[in-house]
Amino acid sequence: MSKTNAAEITRELLDGITTGQFPVGTLLPTEFALCEQFQASRYTIRAVLQSLQDMGLVSRRKNVGTRVEAAQPRAVFKPTLASVEDLMQFGEAHRRVVQSVETVTAPPEVAADLGGTPDTRWLRISSVRLDDGARAAPMAWTDIYIDSAYADIGPIVRNTPDVLVSALIESRHGRPIAEIEQDVRATTLADPRIARALGLEPGAAVLKIVRRYIDEAGDTFEVSVTIHPAETFSVTTRLKRTAG
Repeated sequence: MSKTNAAEITRELLDGITTGQFPVGTLLPTEFALCEQFQASRYTIRAVLQSLQDMGLVSRRKNVGTRVEAAQPRAVFKPTLASVEDLMQFGEAHRRVVQSVETVTAPPEVAADLGGTPDTRWLRISSVRLDDGARAAPMAWTDIYIDSAYADIGPIVRNTPDVLVSALIESRHGRPIAEIEQDVRATTLADPRIARALGLEPGAAVLKIVRRYIDEAGDTFEVSVTIHPAETFSVTTRLKRTAG
């Protein structure tokens, strides 16, 4: 075989793992064998194996080898979000697959953010998020609650998976985002529909992210509740010292 770069080797081994050529529980060929197979340096092969380990596909132990631990990559996302634009770009980068669009009463904590009474009906858009760059299970479930007056957005959302709901509200109803308030907390999964979609058991540990979308008048016009499986999402915050 002609000399192959790290990306090509990673892709080939990834295909071998996901298609069952290297079943879960078996060992990959040794570093020496992979160097021979791909005409690559040991440094390149070690970088490839590290990439597979970072995806959650393999584990590596001295004197044992590289063991296949999973047949599908684990999606891990570490966004650095410094502005509304960063958050919107992050949302647009991960494909939305709508599961349902329906009018419901919101959970008490969401209704309190949106205003209205406990009996107020809201449009709820439920979806899973997929990372197009990895063949993995859904990375998250999101319930978006908006004023039922924006019901015209429902059909559009299904056909525009790369456009955020907040962007549709801005373009169609002239209500732009001025601020987003985000709350991140660890919790356990209680909703069976979310458990089924994410392939989790009820009671599993998850990360819950609640975002309030606020307009220029200071009013909340959208609330999103996103559930991430544990250990698949982290937020990196960079702090800088100010002068003076």
